[in-house]
Amino acid sequence: MDVLTLSHVSKSFGQHRVIENLEFCIPEHTVYGFIGQNGAGKTTTMKIILGLLRADTGVITVNGKQVCYGQNHTNQFIGYLPDVPEFYGFLTPIEYLELCGEITGMEKREIRRRSEEMLELVGLSERKKRVQGFSRGMKQRLGIAQALLNRPKLLICDEPTSALDPVGRKEILDILHTVKEHTTVLFSTHILSDVERICDKIAFLHNGKLEFQGTLEEIRSQRQGRGFQIEFYRKEDVALFLKYFPGTVSEGGYKVLCERNMGNNMQNNMKYVEKNMTHAMEFVVKNNMAIRSIEMLETTLENLFMEVVGQ
Repeated sequence: MDVLTLSHVSKSFGQHRVIENLEFCIPEHTVYGFIGQNGAGKTTTMKIILGLLRADTGVITVNGKQVCYGQNHTNQFIGYLPDVPEFYGFLTPIEYLELCGEITGMEKREIRRRSEEMLELVGLSERKKRVQGFSRGMKQRLGIAQALLNRPKLLICDEPTSALDPVGRKEILDILHTVKEHTTVLFSTHILSDVERICDKIAFLHNGKLEFQGTLEEIRSQRQGRGFQIEFYRKEDVALFLKYFPGTVSEGGYKVLCERNMGNNMQNNMKYVEKNMTHAMEFVVKNNMAIRSIEMLETTLENLFMEVVGQ
């Protein structure tokens, strides 16, 4: 079952089109990475899903029910963590979660039990000090605990690892990976290594349009052929190779990088690379060059990101 679906969703602010004809769906128990540059439309999309902004066109459903602007009946299925969560600093973590439980109408006994369970999950069960003394990472963890308190079908996190140090980022990512057993996670980010680490599926948003989506394996298989790398034994071989293959680049020492032309049609990438690789090997054999290694370069998410944004 798809927990979240977007169909032909568009949004403009004045003459500026922020989102254009977005369509994607997220199955249950999936960690879905929503990638894009700052200003690509990620936060706007999330606010429309939450019913905080009105879409100009399109339909959104959460757990099978349609989202309506200004109404919160679908938000009963959603837990939300903004990029910079705010708390009542004078409360302790358990006091804050109990307050949230009362606001959402949970039973008192369930509030206490669930609050303790969530603090244990995010590693804050031993924290007795007030929230005002928390670090940014601790606040993010408390925000996740709050968002998961009433067992949502969908957890939405807006750039949850931004401005965190490597340890804090790892802690948040570990939590998001763990909770997918109980919920579905949609999180936006521009930190590509985070996406590669925990996401089951990704969608790349650029200038309000969805450029590609799917699993990492599916996307890489569609966009193979980044290029290949040769490592020589002799520097004179490197110089000769660079002379006869002007499109190649020296990586220092004995390595040469032969990248495909970014302007080539995606469907022809592998054929293009394989053809160049064959020519390179013929040249190496003809000139009795000794090579240490030759390898096809795997397409990375960073390569795809830079390709789409035109860098």
